[in-house]
Amino acid sequence: MEITQAHADDVAGLARLLWLDTNKEELAPQSVDAFAAELARWWAVRPDTHLAFVARLSGPEIVGMAWVALLPRVPRPGATNRLSADVQTVFVLPERRGRGIGSALVEAVAVHAANLGASRVTVHSGRRAVPVYERLGFQSSRQLLQRPPDAATADDRCVIGADQGPVGRS
Repeated sequence: MEITQAHADDVAGLARLLWLDTNKEELAPQSVDAFAAELARWWAVRPDTHLAFVARLSGPEIVGMAWVALLPRVPRPGATNRLSADVQTVFVLPERRGRGIGSALVEAVAVHAANLGASRVTVHSGRRAVPVYERLGFQSSRQLLQRPPDAATADDRCVIGADQGPVGRS
């Protein structure tokens, strides 16, 4: 198995895996080739923030992928180049699973992010994959919280003033 950072010439293979990793209900009526072109355009404007790693066995076919999103953090005195990373879209072809490919991909993106200076690497996982991530050193954190999108519109107690910042309503 060979794990490498993906490049523009890997877009067709990445698009194919992303296509296979999408629920049939979510698929837009477009071909894999059309999606590959769209992915290439999307990735071309995000080359420094979204990195993909790919797995190959003995040939050119990409059998697995993992993406990492790099997020610059607000600077602090003495720490002006802060960075966080989020593992995203890990997928291995179903017939290639159970061979450690996904684990090797996750390890590659996590190590790469750490080498770039990420102070933390997070992942939002499905329940079945949690034990895999835990074996790779990921831990649950009570400090990492998420807010569902519908909660953002439910709170009408605070409005943003045009030039005053947040203002509470009474």
